[in-house]
Amino acid sequence: MFFDKAKIFVKGGDGGNGMVAYRREKYIPEGGPYGGDGGRGGDVIFRVDEGLRTLVDFRYQRHYKAEKGENGGSKNMHGRSGEDLIIRVPMGTVVKDAETGEVLADLVDPGQETVIAKGGRGGRGNSRFATAQNKAPGFAEKGDPGEEHWLWLELKLIADVGLIGFPNVGKSTIISRVSAAKPKIADYHFTTLVPNLGVVKVGDGFSFVLADIPGLIEGAHTGAGLGHEFLRHTERTRLLIHVIDIAGAEERDPLEDYAAINRELELYNPKLARRKQLIAANKMDLPTAKANLERLQAKLGSTAEIFPVSAVSGEGLDALMHRVARLLPEIEDEPIVEAVEKITKLEDVPRFSITREDGIFIVSGKEIELHFDRTDFNNEESVRRFQSIIRLMGIEDALRAEGAKEGDVVRIKDLEFDFMD
Repeated sequence: MFFDKAKIFVKGGDGGNGMVAYRREKYIPEGGPYGGDGGRGGDVIFRVDEGLRTLVDFRYQRHYKAEKGENGGSKNMHGRSGEDLIIRVPMGTVVKDAETGEVLADLVDPGQETVIAKGGRGGRGNSRFATAQNKAPGFAEKGDPGEEHWLWLELKLIADVGLIGFPNVGKSTIISRVSAAKPKIADYHFTTLVPNLGVVKVGDGFSFVLADIPGLIEGAHTGAGLGHEFLRHTERTRLLIHVIDIAGAEERDPLEDYAAINRELELYNPKLARRKQLIAANKMDLPTAKANLERLQAKLGSTAEIFPVSAVSGEGLDALMHRVARLLPEIEDEPIVEAVEKITKLEDVPRFSITREDGIFIVSGKEIELHFDRTDFNNEESVRRFQSIIRLMGIEDALRAEGAKEGDVVRIKDLEFDFMD
């Protein structure tokens, strides 16, 4: 079954917690701190698998989590890092953030990999915090949480040439004639509901991939008639064959059909309207075809290449396919969107911000929330360190400047406490 869109949740593994331990060995008095670091959480990695053709696997499993890192041990033993989670996807998969719509990756090459959700850093053990003033620290850090996202996966078929046009103009019959593809063919609209791919062999070993894109209708750019689902499969193609019912068998004007489809391409993505097109004037075996072909040729003149064909008899298809084979080497591939790793430095964003809601002072920000996540609030010494961090970051002074007074409630993430001046 063909599925070309899926929504899933991914989460990198949480980092393991650091260990609080002390060296207690014979003949080694006051051995000092001996707690190891926690292991790094595993990453969630998408990998292209040439053997996959749809996103159907994501219909049955929607949540994916990488392995957590192990906690640190005594004797300065570090915890094992979590295993990365490899998720296999078909070529042509676009990965988008479900909340922002931002493209995180465009996976088009066999074996291509990209990290979608990074695992959290392991927490440091107490041996990492020993100083001349505090030779036996009694606290360690918790591991950082792994990144998490809700994602939209969209599959855009990778084909050299796409067949476009209104429903029931003969696209499926054409691809069945020129390749080994066996699409469903019938005399009613939307016989084809999913794209079909076929390999066309021309001449001495030259071949190309042809995609039969399900029929478009007016309003497709707004999603009418599953327009968005069909139109996105045209975006990978380098050349379009615009199939027209030149006989007007369904009492539509072929010239108006041609203009309407191109208008939909323009409104959906202006790049598609500028893509090279060949016109396949299909159904030349019907009586009304010749007059309409002359009208089309007079209208477009030398601005378009028109090939009179009959998908039923096969007339004209060889000439059309040979012209495609000559054109493709001349058409350059458009650059594909690459996955961009974003590195956000703490100094590039505000260290914290303070807002007020229902009388509560709310402190937020990437840096302070990171320190919060690393703090073990069941450990008194760890809490004192967190209080010191708040003071050193200038949060106390900022709260006073915002009007905080003794006893006012301050919230950081899900922790509320009284402000002490």
